Amino acid sequence: MKILFIGDVVGSPGREMVEEYLPKLKEKYHPNVTIINGENAASGKGITEKIYKQFLEWGAQVITMGNHTWDKKEIFEFIDDAKYMIRPANFPANNPGKGIIYLNLNGIEVAVINLQGRTFLPATDDPFQKADELINEAKKRTNIIFVDFHAEATSEKQAMGWYLDGRVSAVVGTHTHTQTADERILPEGTAYITDVGMTGPYDGILGVEKEAVLKRFTTSLPVRFEITKKGKKQLNGILVTINKDGKSTKAERILINDDHPFFS
Repeated sequence: MKILFIGDVVGSPGREMVEEYLPKLKEKYHPNVTIINGENAASGKGITEKIYKQFLEWGAQVITMGNHTWDKKEIFEFIDDAKYMIRPANFPANNPGKGIIYLNLNGIEVAVINLQGRTFLPATDDPFQKADELINEAKKRTNIIFVDFHAEATSEKQAMGWYLDGRVSAVVGTHTHTQTADERILPEGTAYITDVGMTGPYDGILGVEKEAVLKRFTTSLPVRFEITKKGKKQLNGILVTINKDGKSTKAERILINDDHPFFS
C-alpha cells in the first residue's frame, strides 16, 4: 500500500502545481491513495466546492483541512455533502463535517484522520484524546490509519508522532508551509515527518508576497497579505509505503521546484 500526501496547497499557484504534477507523480510512484491538504487552496485561506471537486477530478481521494477550514463561508453549504473531505476531528462536536474517512480499496480499508494542534493555534478539543477515540474506532475496521496533524509547534507534532507510534501507519505534519527533513519510520512502525511543506509559490514567504511580509517585520504596521501569483512554484509531499499489518516500511519526501526538478 502506497499513500501519496501533498502538503498545504496555497492558492492558484498551488492548484496549478497539483494539476501539472499529480499525474506525473502517479505515473512514477503508483500510489493507491492520494491525499491533499486543501485548507489554503482558495486564495490562501479556505476552500470552495469548485476547488474541492477539481482536486478529486485530478486524482485525489481525500482532502484534509486545518485552521482555515471555515474561512470561506460557502463551505457551510457543501461540507456535509463532501464525502471525501475531512476537517480536524477535534473541532467542537457541534461543527459540521467529519474528522475521519474510510476508503475501501478492493476490500482493504484505509482510515484517514485529520487533527489540529493547540499550541499557538485557536482553542480546540484535545487532539491526543480525540486521536485515542478515533483510533479505537478505526482499529475495528482496519490497521491502515493515516493521520494529518495540522499544528504549529514542532514539539507538539513530535509528541503526537511518538504518542501514536505503533498504533497508526503514519503521522504527517502540516500547517507551517516549510518542509522538514526529518522523515523517518519510528521504532514501532509509524512513518513520521514534522511538516510535509507547502505546494504553491516558491519565491514568496510561506506563499505570501514577500514585500508585504518584510514591511510587516520591519515596520510592525498592519499590511494586507496577498498570495504570490507570479514567479516560481513548488510542490511538497511525501510518499509512505505500508505493509499489510499497517506498519510503514518507507517514507520518501517529495520536493519539486526549480532547485529540485522532477525526474520521471
